[in-house]
Amino acid sequence: MTTLPEQALPERAADAPRSTLLEHPTEFPHEPDLVAPDSRVVSTGNLPDQARVREMLSETYERYRDVQDGRVADYIPALAEADSGWFGLSLTSATGHRFSFGDAQLPFSIQSISKAFVYALVVQELGHVEVRERIGVNNTGLPFNSVMAIELNGGRTMNPLVNAGALATTSLVPGTTWDEKWDFIHAGLSKFAGHELEIDERVYESEMETNTRNRGIARLLESYGHISLDPMQVTELYTRQCSLLVTAEDLATMGATLADGGDCPITGIDVVDPSVSRDVLSVMATNGMYEASGDWLFEVGMPGKSGVSGGIVTIAPGKGSLATFSPPLDAAGNSVRGIRATRHLSNKLGLNLFASTVQ
Repeated sequence: MTTLPEQALPERAADAPRSTLLEHPTEFPHEPDLVAPDSRVVSTGNLPDQARVREMLSETYERYRDVQDGRVADYIPALAEADSGWFGLSLTSATGHRFSFGDAQLPFSIQSISKAFVYALVVQELGHVEVRERIGVNNTGLPFNSVMAIELNGGRTMNPLVNAGALATTSLVPGTTWDEKWDFIHAGLSKFAGHELEIDERVYESEMETNTRNRGIARLLESYGHISLDPMQVTELYTRQCSLLVTAEDLATMGATLADGGDCPITGIDVVDPSVSRDVLSVMATNGMYEASGDWLFEVGMPGKSGVSGGIVTIAPGKGSLATFSPPLDAAGNSVRGIRATRHLSNKLGLNLFASTVQ
Protein backbone atom coordinates (compact mmCIF):
# COMPACT_ATOMS: atom_id res chain seq x y z
CA MET A 1 0.00 0.00 0.00
CA THR A 2 1.23 3.49 -0.85
CA THR A 3 0.98 6.16 1.83
CA LEU A 4 -0.52 9.33 0.44
CA PRO A 5 1.62 12.41 1.15
CA GLU A 6 -0.27 15.32 2.70
CA GLN A 7 0.58 18.90 1.87
CA ALA A 8 -0.09 22.13 3.70
CA LEU A 9 -3.30 23.93 2.77
CA PRO A 10 -2.43 27.52 1.79
CA GLU A 11 -5.16 30.09 2.29
CA ARG A 12 -4.79 31.30 -1.27
CA ALA A 13 -2.30 30.76 -4.06
CA ALA A 14 0.14 33.66 -4.11
CA ASP A 15 -0.14 34.15 -7.86
CA ALA A 16 -3.95 34.01 -8.00
CA PRO A 17 -5.08 37.09 -9.98
CA ARG A 18 -7.56 38.72 -7.58
CA SER A 19 -8.81 41.12 -10.23
CA THR A 20 -10.29 38.30 -12.28
CA LEU A 21 -11.81 36.32 -9.43
CA LEU A 22 -15.05 36.74 -7.52
CA GLU A 23 -14.90 36.72 -3.77
CA HIS A 24 -16.65 33.92 -1.94
CA PRO A 25 -20.42 34.50 -2.05
CA THR A 26 -22.13 36.01 0.98
CA GLU A 27 -22.29 33.41 3.73
CA PHE A 28 -25.76 32.07 4.49
CA PRO A 29 -26.23 32.09 8.28
CA HIS A 30 -26.52 28.69 9.89
CA GLU A 31 -26.70 27.49 13.47
CA PRO A 32 -24.74 24.34 14.42
CA ASP A 33 -27.32 23.33 17.02
CA LEU A 34 -29.97 23.11 14.31
CA VAL A 35 -28.02 20.66 12.12
CA ALA A 36 -29.63 17.51 13.53
CA PRO A 37 -33.35 17.04 12.84
CA ASP A 38 -35.72 16.81 15.79
CA SER A 39 -36.76 13.27 14.85
CA ARG A 40 -36.13 10.51 12.34
CA VAL A 41 -39.11 11.62 10.26
CA VAL A 42 -37.82 12.96 6.94
CA SER A 43 -41.10 13.80 5.23
CA THR A 44 -44.76 12.92 5.29
CA GLY A 45 -47.10 10.96 3.07
CA ASN A 46 -47.08 7.53 1.51
CA LEU A 47 -46.79 6.00 -1.92
CA PRO A 48 -50.01 4.87 -3.59
CA ASP A 49 -50.97 1.22 -3.10
CA GLN A 50 -48.71 -1.39 -4.69
CA ALA A 51 -51.11 -2.19 -7.52
CA ARG A 52 -51.20 1.48 -8.56
CA VAL A 53 -47.40 1.76 -8.42
CA ARG A 54 -46.98 -1.36 -10.55
CA GLU A 55 -49.60 -0.17 -13.03
CA MET A 56 -48.02 3.26 -13.45
CA LEU A 57 -44.48 1.92 -13.88
CA SER A 58 -45.71 -0.48 -16.55
CA GLU A 59 -47.64 2.27 -18.32
CA THR A 60 -44.65 4.63 -18.18
CA TYR A 61 -42.29 1.99 -19.54
CA GLU A 62 -44.56 1.36 -22.53
CA ARG A 63 -45.08 5.09 -23.09
CA TYR A 64 -41.38 5.98 -23.39
CA ARG A 65 -39.61 2.79 -24.47
CA ASP A 66 -39.59 3.79 -28.16
CA VAL A 67 -38.38 7.38 -27.71
CA GLN A 68 -35.46 7.87 -30.10
CA ASP A 69 -34.13 11.26 -28.98
CA GLY A 70 -30.70 11.79 -27.45
CA ARG A 71 -27.20 10.49 -28.05
CA VAL A 72 -25.14 7.87 -26.24
CA ALA A 73 -22.04 9.35 -24.53
CA ASP A 74 -18.95 8.66 -26.64
CA TYR A 75 -16.18 10.70 -24.98
CA ILE A 76 -15.49 7.63 -22.83
CA PRO A 77 -14.92 4.85 -25.40
CA ALA A 78 -16.36 2.04 -23.27
CA LEU A 79 -19.64 3.94 -22.79
CA ALA A 80 -20.04 4.47 -26.54
CA GLU A 81 -20.77 0.75 -26.93
CA ALA A 82 -24.06 0.98 -25.01
CA ASP A 83 -27.27 -0.02 -26.81
CA SER A 84 -29.44 3.05 -27.31
CA GLY A 85 -32.53 0.86 -26.87
CA TRP A 86 -31.80 -0.11 -23.25
CA PHE A 87 -34.46 1.22 -20.89
CA GLY A 88 -35.21 0.20 -17.32
CA LEU A 89 -37.35 1.53 -14.48
CA SER A 90 -37.21 0.60 -10.81
CA LEU A 91 -38.83 1.96 -7.67
CA THR A 92 -37.93 0.95 -4.12
CA SER A 93 -40.19 2.16 -1.33
CA ALA A 94 -38.95 3.25 2.08
CA THR A 95 -40.60 0.09 3.39
CA GLY A 96 -38.50 -2.14 1.12
CA HIS A 97 -40.96 -3.00 -1.67
CA ARG A 98 -39.45 -3.16 -5.18
CA PHE A 99 -41.10 -2.63 -8.56
CA SER A 100 -39.08 -3.02 -11.78
CA PHE A 101 -39.69 -3.03 -15.53
CA GLY A 102 -37.53 -3.39 -18.63
CA ASP A 103 -33.74 -3.45 -18.30
CA ALA A 104 -33.80 -2.70 -14.57
CA GLN A 105 -31.34 -5.50 -13.77
CA LEU A 106 -28.83 -4.64 -16.50
CA PRO A 107 -25.48 -3.53 -14.99
CA PHE A 108 -23.91 -0.21 -16.01
CA SER A 109 -21.27 2.04 -14.47
CA ILE A 110 -22.60 4.42 -11.84
CA GLN A 111 -20.55 7.39 -13.09
CA SER A 112 -21.49 10.77 -11.57
CA ILE A 113 -24.32 9.38 -9.48
CA SER A 114 -21.57 8.13 -7.17
CA LYS A 115 -20.86 11.76 -6.22
CA ALA A 116 -23.99 12.06 -4.09
CA PHE A 117 -23.28 8.91 -2.09
CA VAL A 118 -19.58 9.59 -1.54
CA TYR A 119 -20.63 13.05 -0.35
CA ALA A 120 -22.97 11.36 2.12
CA LEU A 121 -20.14 9.22 3.47
CA VAL A 122 -17.85 12.24 3.87
CA VAL A 123 -20.52 14.32 5.63
CA GLN A 124 -21.12 11.37 7.96
CA GLU A 125 -17.42 11.40 8.85
CA LEU A 126 -16.64 15.13 8.98
CA GLY A 127 -19.99 16.76 9.73
CA HIS A 128 -22.39 19.27 8.22
CA VAL A 129 -20.45 22.45 9.00
CA GLU A 130 -16.95 21.40 7.92
CA VAL A 131 -18.03 19.85 4.62
CA ARG A 132 -20.30 22.77 3.78
CA GLU A 133 -17.45 25.21 4.34
CA ARG A 134 -14.87 23.17 2.42
CA ILE A 135 -16.98 21.99 -0.54
CA GLY A 136 -19.94 24.40 -0.88
CA VAL A 137 -23.57 23.83 -1.79
CA ASN A 138 -24.45 26.35 -4.52
CA ASN A 139 -25.08 25.74 -8.20
CA THR A 140 -22.42 26.91 -10.66
CA GLY A 141 -24.82 27.48 -13.55
CA LEU A 142 -22.12 25.94 -15.75
CA PRO A 143 -21.42 22.45 -17.17
CA PHE A 144 -20.38 19.67 -14.80
CA ASN A 145 -16.72 19.70 -15.91
CA SER A 146 -16.28 23.48 -15.99
CA VAL A 147 -12.89 24.97 -15.14
CA MET A 148 -14.27 28.49 -15.36
CA ALA A 149 -16.56 27.80 -12.38
CA ILE A 150 -13.45 27.40 -10.20
CA GLU A 151 -11.74 30.55 -11.47
CA LEU A 152 -14.88 32.69 -11.20
CA ASN A 153 -15.33 31.78 -7.54
CA GLY A 154 -11.93 32.50 -6.08
CA GLY A 155 -10.58 29.01 -6.68
CA ARG A 156 -13.32 27.42 -4.57
CA THR A 157 -15.50 24.46 -5.37
CA MET A 158 -19.18 25.37 -5.35
CA ASN A 159 -20.89 22.03 -4.72
CA PRO A 160 -20.01 18.32 -4.52
CA LEU A 161 -21.97 17.23 -7.59
CA VAL A 162 -19.88 18.90 -10.29
CA ASN A 163 -16.51 17.36 -11.07
CA ALA A 164 -14.40 19.89 -9.17
CA GLY A 165 -16.44 19.51 -5.99
CA ALA A 166 -16.57 15.74 -6.38
CA LEU A 167 -12.78 15.53 -6.65
CA ALA A 168 -12.41 17.68 -3.55
CA THR A 169 -14.98 15.55 -1.71
CA THR A 170 -13.23 12.31 -2.65
CA SER A 171 -9.96 13.75 -1.35
CA LEU A 172 -11.59 14.09 2.10
CA VAL A 173 -12.43 10.38 2.39
CA PRO A 174 -10.78 8.95 5.54
CA GLY A 175 -7.71 6.74 5.21
CA THR A 176 -3.93 7.12 5.20
CA THR A 177 -3.37 5.14 2.00
CA TRP A 178 -5.04 4.99 -1.40
CA ASP A 179 -6.21 1.44 -0.65
CA GLU A 180 -7.78 2.44 2.66
CA LYS A 181 -9.63 5.31 0.99
CA TRP A 182 -10.86 3.06 -1.81
CA ASP A 183 -12.01 0.38 0.62
CA PHE A 184 -14.00 3.02 2.51
CA ILE A 185 -15.75 4.23 -0.66
CA HIS A 186 -16.39 0.71 -1.97
CA ALA A 187 -17.81 -0.53 1.34
CA GLY A 188 -19.94 2.57 1.82
CA LEU A 189 -21.57 2.55 -1.61
CA SER A 190 -22.15 -1.20 -1.30
CA LYS A 191 -24.02 -0.60 1.97
CA PHE A 192 -26.25 1.92 0.21
CA ALA A 193 -27.02 -0.66 -2.51
CA GLY A 194 -27.62 -3.52 -0.07
CA HIS A 195 -24.93 -5.80 -1.53
CA GLU A 196 -21.29 -5.67 -2.60
CA LEU A 197 -20.80 -3.74 -5.82
CA GLU A 198 -18.26 -4.76 -8.45
CA ILE A 199 -15.91 -2.67 -10.59
CA ASP A 200 -16.11 -2.56 -14.37
CA GLU A 201 -12.36 -2.68 -14.99
CA ARG A 202 -12.81 -2.02 -18.69
CA VAL A 203 -14.72 1.20 -18.05
CA TYR A 204 -12.16 2.20 -15.42
CA GLU A 205 -9.24 1.73 -17.81
CA SER A 206 -11.12 3.53 -20.58
CA GLU A 207 -11.80 6.52 -18.33
CA MET A 208 -8.24 6.63 -17.03
CA GLU A 209 -7.05 6.98 -20.62
CA THR A 210 -9.37 9.91 -21.33
CA ASN A 211 -9.72 11.83 -18.04
CA THR A 212 -7.24 14.58 -18.92
CA ARG A 213 -9.73 17.30 -17.97
CA ASN A 214 -10.33 15.88 -14.50
CA ARG A 215 -6.58 15.67 -13.93
CA GLY A 216 -6.34 19.34 -14.90
CA ILE A 217 -9.19 20.27 -12.55
CA ALA A 218 -7.52 18.39 -9.70
CA ARG A 219 -4.23 20.21 -10.29
CA LEU A 220 -6.04 23.56 -10.38
CA LEU A 221 -7.71 22.78 -7.07
CA GLU A 222 -4.33 21.84 -5.64
CA SER A 223 -2.93 25.21 -6.70
CA TYR A 224 -5.69 26.92 -4.72
CA GLY A 225 -5.14 24.70 -1.70
CA HIS A 226 -8.40 22.74 -1.96
CA ILE A 227 -6.82 19.32 -2.42
CA SER A 228 -4.19 18.31 0.12
CA LEU A 229 -3.26 14.99 -1.51
CA ASP A 230 -1.55 14.08 -4.78
CA PRO A 231 -4.13 15.29 -7.37
CA MET A 232 -3.34 12.39 -9.70
CA GLN A 233 -4.14 9.86 -6.98
CA VAL A 234 -7.35 11.73 -6.13
CA THR A 235 -8.35 11.62 -9.81
CA GLU A 236 -7.63 7.90 -9.96
CA LEU A 237 -9.72 7.30 -6.84
CA TYR A 238 -12.61 9.36 -8.23
CA THR A 239 -12.45 7.57 -11.57
CA ARG A 240 -12.60 4.21 -9.82
CA GLN A 241 -15.69 5.15 -7.81
CA CYS A 242 -17.40 6.15 -11.08
CA SER A 243 -16.64 2.69 -12.52
CA LEU A 244 -18.66 0.72 -9.97
CA LEU A 245 -21.36 -1.37 -11.59
CA VAL A 246 -24.98 -0.84 -10.58
CA THR A 247 -28.43 -1.61 -11.95
CA ALA A 248 -31.54 0.56 -11.89
CA GLU A 249 -32.69 -1.63 -8.99
CA ASP A 250 -29.45 -0.86 -7.12
CA LEU A 251 -29.87 2.88 -7.68
CA ALA A 252 -33.47 2.76 -6.46
CA THR A 253 -32.30 1.01 -3.29
CA MET A 254 -29.48 3.51 -2.78
CA GLY A 255 -31.94 6.37 -3.18
CA ALA A 256 -34.48 4.69 -0.90
CA THR A 257 -31.79 4.55 1.79
CA LEU A 258 -31.65 8.35 1.68
CA ALA A 259 -35.45 8.51 1.55
CA ASP A 260 -35.58 6.45 4.75
CA GLY A 261 -33.24 8.71 6.69
CA GLY A 262 -30.10 6.68 5.99
CA ASP A 263 -31.43 3.18 6.73
CA CYS A 264 -31.22 0.74 3.81
CA PRO A 265 -34.78 -0.64 3.46
CA ILE A 266 -33.53 -3.92 1.96
CA THR A 267 -30.92 -4.85 4.59
CA GLY A 268 -32.00 -2.74 7.55
CA ILE A 269 -28.42 -1.43 7.91
CA ASP A 270 -28.06 2.13 9.19
CA VAL A 271 -25.73 3.62 6.56
CA VAL A 272 -25.76 7.34 7.46
CA ASP A 273 -27.58 9.55 9.95
CA PRO A 274 -30.93 11.20 9.11
CA SER A 275 -29.29 14.64 9.18
CA VAL A 276 -26.79 13.47 6.55
CA SER A 277 -29.63 12.23 4.31
CA ARG A 278 -31.23 15.64 4.59
CA ASP A 279 -28.00 17.41 3.60
CA VAL A 280 -27.48 15.14 0.60
CA LEU A 281 -31.06 15.52 -0.65
CA SER A 282 -30.79 19.31 -0.37
CA VAL A 283 -27.66 19.34 -2.54
CA MET A 284 -29.18 16.90 -5.03
CA ALA A 285 -32.26 19.12 -5.37
CA THR A 286 -30.25 22.22 -6.25
CA ASN A 287 -27.30 20.71 -8.15
CA GLY A 288 -28.02 17.12 -9.17
CA MET A 289 -28.87 17.86 -12.79
CA TYR A 290 -26.11 20.46 -13.25
CA GLU A 291 -27.11 23.60 -15.13
CA ALA A 292 -30.56 22.09 -15.76
CA SER A 293 -31.23 21.65 -12.03
CA GLY A 294 -33.68 24.55 -11.87
CA ASP A 295 -35.71 23.18 -14.77
CA TRP A 296 -35.61 19.73 -13.16
CA LEU A 297 -36.87 20.94 -9.80
CA PHE A 298 -39.57 23.04 -11.48
CA GLU A 299 -40.82 20.19 -13.68
CA VAL A 300 -40.16 17.11 -11.52
CA GLY A 301 -39.97 18.46 -7.97
CA MET A 302 -37.63 15.84 -6.48
CA PRO A 303 -33.94 15.66 -5.57
CA GLY A 304 -32.14 13.79 -8.32
CA LYS A 305 -28.76 12.85 -9.74
CA SER A 306 -27.80 11.77 -13.23
CA GLY A 307 -24.82 9.98 -14.76
CA VAL A 308 -23.45 9.91 -18.31
CA SER A 309 -23.96 6.15 -18.60
CA GLY A 310 -27.71 6.87 -18.63
CA GLY A 311 -28.79 6.46 -15.03
CA ILE A 312 -30.96 8.84 -13.01
CA VAL A 313 -31.94 8.40 -9.38
CA THR A 314 -34.61 10.55 -7.71
CA ILE A 315 -35.85 10.54 -4.13
CA ALA A 316 -39.20 11.27 -2.52
CA PRO A 317 -38.23 11.71 1.16
CA GLY A 318 -40.11 9.35 3.44
CA LYS A 319 -41.66 7.54 0.46
CA GLY A 320 -38.97 5.93 -1.66
CA SER A 321 -36.77 6.29 -4.70
CA LEU A 322 -37.23 5.98 -8.45
CA ALA A 323 -34.35 5.04 -10.74
CA THR A 324 -34.22 4.96 -14.52
CA PHE A 325 -31.62 3.71 -16.98
CA SER A 326 -31.41 4.65 -20.64
CA PRO A 327 -28.11 5.61 -22.34
CA PRO A 328 -29.17 8.30 -24.88
CA LEU A 329 -28.49 11.72 -23.32
CA ASP A 330 -29.54 15.32 -23.91
CA ALA A 331 -27.09 18.22 -24.33
CA ALA A 332 -26.67 18.57 -20.55
CA GLY A 333 -25.70 14.90 -20.18
CA ASN A 334 -29.01 13.65 -18.74
CA SER A 335 -30.93 10.60 -19.97
CA VAL A 336 -33.74 11.65 -22.33
CA ARG A 337 -36.03 8.71 -21.56
CA GLY A 338 -35.12 8.97 -17.90
CA ILE A 339 -36.18 12.60 -17.65
CA ARG A 340 -39.49 11.96 -19.38
CA ALA A 341 -40.28 8.85 -17.37
CA THR A 342 -39.39 10.48 -14.07
CA ARG A 343 -41.46 13.59 -14.79
CA HIS A 344 -44.43 11.43 -15.71
CA LEU A 345 -44.17 9.24 -12.61
CA SER A 346 -43.61 12.22 -10.32
CA ASN A 347 -47.00 13.46 -11.40
CA LYS A 348 -48.83 10.13 -11.47
CA LEU A 349 -47.51 8.82 -8.14
CA GLY A 350 -47.61 12.10 -6.21
CA LEU A 351 -43.83 12.32 -5.73
CA ASN A 352 -43.38 16.07 -6.35
CA LEU A 353 -42.28 17.67 -3.07
CA PHE A 354 -44.04 20.92 -3.91
CA ALA A 355 -47.44 19.49 -4.83
CA SER A 356 -50.18 19.81 -2.26
CA THR A 357 -53.96 19.54 -2.15
CA VAL A 358 -56.53 20.94 0.21
CA GLN A 359 -58.10 18.15 2.25
